Amino acid sequence: MNKLINLSFVFPGQGSQSLGMLSDLAANHREIQETFEAASTVLGKDLWKMSQEGPAELLNQTINTQPLMLTAGVATWRVWSKLTDIRPSWMAGHSLGEYSALVCANSIVFEDAVKIVSERARFMQEAVPDGVGAMAAILGLENHLVVAACKEAAGDEVVSAVNFNAPGQVVIAGHAAAVARAIDVAKEKGARKAILLPVSVPSHCSLMKPAAERLDELLQTIEIKTPEIAILHNADVNCHEAPEVIRNALKSQLFNPVRWTETVRFISDQGSNTFVECGPGKVLSGMNKRIVKGVTVLPLIDETTLNKILEALQ
Repeated sequence: MNKLINLSFVFPGQGSQSLGMLSDLAANHREIQETFEAASTVLGKDLWKMSQEGPAELLNQTINTQPLMLTAGVATWRVWSKLTDIRPSWMAGHSLGEYSALVCANSIVFEDAVKIVSERARFMQEAVPDGVGAMAAILGLENHLVVAACKEAAGDEVVSAVNFNAPGQVVIAGHAAAVARAIDVAKEKGARKAILLPVSVPSHCSLMKPAAERLDELLQTIEIKTPEIAILHNADVNCHEAPEVIRNALKSQLFNPVRWTETVRFISDQGSNTFVECGPGKVLSGMNKRIVKGVTVLPLIDETTLNKILEALQ
């Protein structure tokens, strides 16, 4: 019998990938490579070899990053599930990480999710040609001022705030020229720093609507069940049970902001102040600490961190 405790598991999205990720866990747990093998069979390419040998440019292509990160999150969860019957009361995923959460909560079959996110990446890439779109992180400026900067800079193009990651950390996306103008306006309004991100797809802005329509058609072809663990969705910071509503949340997510700050605060307000980051990297752990002061963050990235978390929770 699984023990449900007031713990949260969060799953990272694009940007947390790195060469050699999960190699330590793979050396100790066969579930890692077995999960990668299953995904590789679906896609017809060796994802584990890519994650370990690269080159990094291949790893960072959206078409590869999305299935890689989904697989990494699910593989890590499978190791956890084998070792303990402790289950979280809450799950959430940052952007792509929402698919990892849905698989781990037994809402979507893993192989179906691999197909979906691979196509999702292709739809996103095809919606905006290389060089047309851009994303940038705006640091040290309040949310409403970032939103205002985007409105001032847009003109007849698209630029909007798309990731509310943590206080003073907002990502914007849209047409490359409009993003450049918004950076200048944000600096005029007092932004401490603005960094262009090394991505070719302007995620979560209205330019992704054509991709969302194609994704919606694909989502209709797979079975979605009610999640066994409550999942907070990016687009509306809400939990959903009905398959059709979950499909709509995944479609909506593609062209609406990731409301991560609100997500973490909501979970914390329910009394859950321990967040396990399930998958490579510590990006979400860093953000979560800034969102809720005093929160416990536990990245699960290797054997050492895994044992540390198990000891802390047993």
